[in-house]
Amino acid sequence: MQVRSGFTGLLAVLFACVAGTATAAQSPEDEVLFTTRCALCHQENPAQPGSPNEKAPTRAQLHQFTAEAVLNALTNGKMQQQGAQLSEPQRRLVSQFASGKLLAATAPVQAANRCTDATPMADAASGASWNGHGNGPEATRFQNARSGGITAADLPRLKLKWAFGYANVGSARTQPAMAGGRLFVASENGEVHALNPRTGCSYWTFRAQAGVRTAPSVAAYRTAQGKPGNAVYFGDAKANVYAVDAETGKQVWTRRIDEHASASISGAPVISNNRLFIGTQGLGEEGRGATNGYNCCTFRGSLSALDINTGAVLWKTYTIDASQPRAKSKAGVQMYGPAGGSIWSAPSIDVKRGLVYAATGNAYADPPQKMTNAVIAFDQKTGAIRWYRQFTVDDQWAMGCAATNPDNPGCPAVLGPDYDFSATPILARAGTRDLLVLPQKSGLAFAIDPALNGAVVWTREFAKGSGLGGQWGGAADGENFYTGTNDFLQPKPGGMTAIRLSDGAIAWQKPPESLLCDATQPGCNAGQGAAVTAIPGAVFSGSHDGGLRVYSTADGRVLWTFNANRSFDTVNGVTANGASMDSAGPIVAGGMLFVNAGYGGLVGKPGNVLLAFGLE
Repeated sequence: MQVRSGFTGLLAVLFACVAGTATAAQSPEDEVLFTTRCALCHQENPAQPGSPNEKAPTRAQLHQFTAEAVLNALTNGKMQQQGAQLSEPQRRLVSQFASGKLLAATAPVQAANRCTDATPMADAASGASWNGHGNGPEATRFQNARSGGITAADLPRLKLKWAFGYANVGSARTQPAMAGGRLFVASENGEVHALNPRTGCSYWTFRAQAGVRTAPSVAAYRTAQGKPGNAVYFGDAKANVYAVDAETGKQVWTRRIDEHASASISGAPVISNNRLFIGTQGLGEEGRGATNGYNCCTFRGSLSALDINTGAVLWKTYTIDASQPRAKSKAGVQMYGPAGGSIWSAPSIDVKRGLVYAATGNAYADPPQKMTNAVIAFDQKTGAIRWYRQFTVDDQWAMGCAATNPDNPGCPAVLGPDYDFSATPILARAGTRDLLVLPQKSGLAFAIDPALNGAVVWTREFAKGSGLGGQWGGAADGENFYTGTNDFLQPKPGGMTAIRLSDGAIAWQKPPESLLCDATQPGCNAGQGAAVTAIPGAVFSGSHDGGLRVYSTADGRVLWTFNANRSFDTVNGVTANGASMDSAGPIVAGGMLFVNAGYGGLVGKPGNVLLAFGLE
């Protein structure tokens, strides 16, 4: 699951059962509504008041959010399914009850801050850029000195230049992209912005039909009339994929790639040969397995290929078998399975072999499947599965289920460890051979050989492992593979590891640093699950304590730290705070560093800011 699998879905599962009510003055009706709709997921453990219940944020944790952020989750975010069952007045009451705060009487006025220069966008394929999740089809998350403009020696001159606030959200977990002299950013409020990377002024804003979690990808396209241009591609929480003209912000096309009510997109699209490749996940269903009233479970993860000019679906391949009727619950509700196999992350491209690689998550329901918790190689042209390598078998997991469930067919008979993949497989070069490298929630990193149908080359333990908190992406610089450690269910989460690509030996390993946040506050911890980013001599890692740290690639020394735990004046006038960093990683391009701060939920602190750094 991605709630626990990279926490990419925590705010989803965290709210997966929310339907509470509360204003400053609560009524008995409010309490009844919360008890009947929310207690399963959000009630505190009576034996440990105030502690996380290991399933979703407690009421105390939800009180860290604004009412507007909760309302956005019910309307645009992962709680859309739950929110759709409520009327608009009920959603507003629920938002106030869950947060303990009143909604503002009027929407805050944002500064227009429109760019006044008339400079057209440059060619997206040339100049300084960081495009999509992994900065290239191989997804190495490495930026060279020429395109990045920043190396380890430059870090002392790195200063905050400006900040941009995302309105009405509790998390800023969508990685930016930079191409053609534009910075493209998106938010769980559904807004996508084209900004000037030097000043933060806005060229245009586009509103999607739901919240956007994916990093944007930029590529050349042609209109129906044959006119060339650049488009920004991304997906939303309703499994819609978009192409928006990068110069004007006008929609080129949109396509829904999965009709399942729980289908969503969190992994960025990747583009190659005029085709866009993108996966789907179903966190919303994974959070409902323990509820006998729901027909659990039918969601199937998939990878699709779309024509970048028209949005036509060229092929769609599922990661698991079709769901079939299973037993009925005690209440007579028909249950189904298999389900799951979500693709949480961006795929990567092997141009030489004509393959697309994607990593999958756990199953939600029995029976077991062969391509869950696996790396799968898809044929670029046809979508046929050329090979796969599974790393954790029999991992069926759904929120709220017991360790064994002999009398509840809505849950797996035996609950798995929830060790799915939330990281993109990196296609790295190690000497004369290619490797696919990625970390797993189990605390293991793997290197497999794409020339040998995914044969395992090495396995390296870098953490203790945890079903809660995913690893969202490593980085490779030709010598080492770098990954942070989440380990939320372990006594000491956090830390950083460098693993030699050649043989899987640990080059260096660092424990978690001292906390930058108040350890007594909910969500303050040292977990480092965010995607990491490498530049010459240094590797960046965000933490749930609100710190962005840069480690020496030579020996792991911390070279630079930024503490984001404060409020920021923003160029667009939105009230914004920094906090936990997870999921999306920082990007480096054109002598600038951009990173989002804020990851509210079960294991993090809410925030809503984009920070832009430059050299002085």
